[in-house]
This record gives sequence, structure tokens and C-alpha cells, in this order.
Amino acid sequence: MRVALDTNGVYTSQAGTARYIRGLVKGLRQSAPSDITYFEFGWDVENFDYQQPRRALKTLYRELVWFRVVGPRLLAQRNTDVLHSTVGWQANPPRRTKVVATLHDLAVFRHPERFRFWQGWSGRACLSAIRKADRVICISRFVAEEGIHLLGISPSKIDVVYNGCEFHPSESPPPEQKPDFPVPAEFFLFVGSIEPGKNLSLLRAVYQLAEERSHRLPPLLIVGTRWLGVRNEGQPPSGWHYLGRQPDEVLVYLYRRASALIFPSKYEGFGLPVVEAMSLGCPVVCSPVASLQEVGGDAALFSKLQPDAYLDAMKRLSTEIGLREQLVENGYRQARQFSWRRCAEETAEVYRSALKS
Repeated sequence: MRVALDTNGVYTSQAGTARYIRGLVKGLRQSAPSDITYFEFGWDVENFDYQQPRRALKTLYRELVWFRVVGPRLLAQRNTDVLHSTVGWQANPPRRTKVVATLHDLAVFRHPERFRFWQGWSGRACLSAIRKADRVICISRFVAEEGIHLLGISPSKIDVVYNGCEFHPSESPPPEQKPDFPVPAEFFLFVGSIEPGKNLSLLRAVYQLAEERSHRLPPLLIVGTRWLGVRNEGQPPSGWHYLGRQPDEVLVYLYRRASALIFPSKYEGFGLPVVEAMSLGCPVVCSPVASLQEVGGDAALFSKLQPDAYLDAMKRLSTEIGLREQLVENGYRQARQFSWRRCAEETAEVYRSALKS
């Protein structure tokens, strides 16, 4: 079986979808299914900066020319049996080629305010067309339910395949690197792209509430891109440190030393930082929304999306050693469920099912 693995997301995003693609490639190399050969299918031109019109022109070429003209020709030339469209439905393959499409979330429908006009329009079109796929991979049961109810995907087409974890407990310990900035002896950690859905504004309210009540909270280290997007929220609370994007080695260093990952996201299809933190012995505070209760299991400290609830949870993790130790132990166990090798093996089964359909 010859599989085309859509890798375009690696060149257009530095968020969870890119991590998914890299992780799946890693897992396929580890599992090496004997009946499957795959090739990377993508226009390998990065488009990360926001300088216009360069960014817009690259986007238009990728979406209107490469996916519609260049890509389909390549699939025909390579006699492709299965196209794995890793971010919704983006290319129309030759008639004989089966399509497996991954559905990560439906935030573009649930929270359209988080997206620019073109991003929203293109995203909705890409996801609406996913109904045409032969098989649909959903990265959590929550996403599967969303796909059934919001997109009308037939349940018989859906396979739930969880994401893996870059720092899986069963693998060799990942390398760490001490960052080139001062790291406090005690701190909380936030990891994620800095946009409204990740809800950093709630943590701003938490720190303000703590100050009003004369409660001292450890500093907050913020790892995430596009931090300029929060400038209009005013002066950050005392003790906040915006670190921008950091390499994995530095992220490992921070996870291993943080008092907890504070993850107040409003909507997640999976929640990779939650599993990454658990796999490295970092407790997690998040809310029982979307997929997070499913992914966090009994290893996360769940709090309502309210400042007083998060303040209470953060105070407990700073003072209750027994609670922290229990969450760390549960976290290691929970994280073992999510490996890229397992993700790849289950994804390979979906390829086989698609070819039979």
C-alpha cells in the first residue's frame, strides 16, 4: 500500500497540528508496517511570519494552486493508494485514491472569533468537505461527537486515534537544556499559542485576585508564540515572564521544574501540553471542558473556569505536597496511554480499512 502523508501543516503552523504530523512520522518509522510505504506530500515552503503580502501570497498559492493542481498530479504520478489528509480535507485526489482525513477540532465553528477572515473561511470549507473522506480519524472521543453533530459525519466512518506524546515515559529520557534566561526557584508554567481560546486572560484575573487578597503566587512563565497579541490587555501582572517559542529541550527543563502546568483553555480537541506535562512529572491544572477531562483522566486537578477556583487550585499545589505527589504519580500512568508509536499503529489500521472500503 502506498500512502501519501500530507505534511503541509509542518510548513504553515508551529502549533499542535505540526506536532501531530511530526509525531505520526516518528511513530511510522518506529512501527515500520511491512505492508505500507509512505511519502511526504507537501509544498515544503515555510510560511510562519506575518509579513504581508508575502504571507498571503504563499497561502493563496498553497491552497488554490498546490492543493488543487500540483498535489493531485503528484498523487497520480506516484500511484497513491491512500492520501492521509492530516488537517481536514484539502486536496482532491485521483478517483482511485482513498482518503483518510484527520479531524483535530471544530474551533472554527465553535469559536469563530479566534480566527482571521481567510483562516475562518478556509477552515470551515476544509472541515465541511471532510464528509467526503473514506475514513475520518478523530483525535479524541470528544472530537468524534463534535464531528457527528456539527458536520454530520457518519459514525461508521470514524476512528478515534489519540495523539501521542513527544516525551513518552517508556522512551529514553528526553534531553533538557537550561535556558538562557533566569528561572525562578518556584514557578507556574503556561504553554500554548497566545490567543483568546487559550484563556490567558483568566490567569491575569487570578493574579489580580491573589494580589487583592494578599496571597503570594509564584511567578508565571509563559511559553508560546504571538505574545504581541496580548499587548492590548495592558500591563502584565508582576512576576509574569513572556518567553516566546522555546525548543523542546528548554521546554523539558521547565516542565520538570514547574510547580504545575496551568492550562485554562476553553476548548481543546486533545490538549498536547497536558500529556507532555504529565509525562515529565509536572502536575496539571485545567478545566473539565471539551476533551480535557478525557485526556487528563484522574491525573489532572480540574477547576471551574473561574478566577477563584484557579486561585484555590494553584494555592493547593503550592502547599499540599501529598496532592502534588499523587498527581505526579497518576500523571506518569495516564501519559503512558499516549505514544506516537501506538498512534501510528492504529493509524495504519485505518489506512487498511480505507483501502477495503
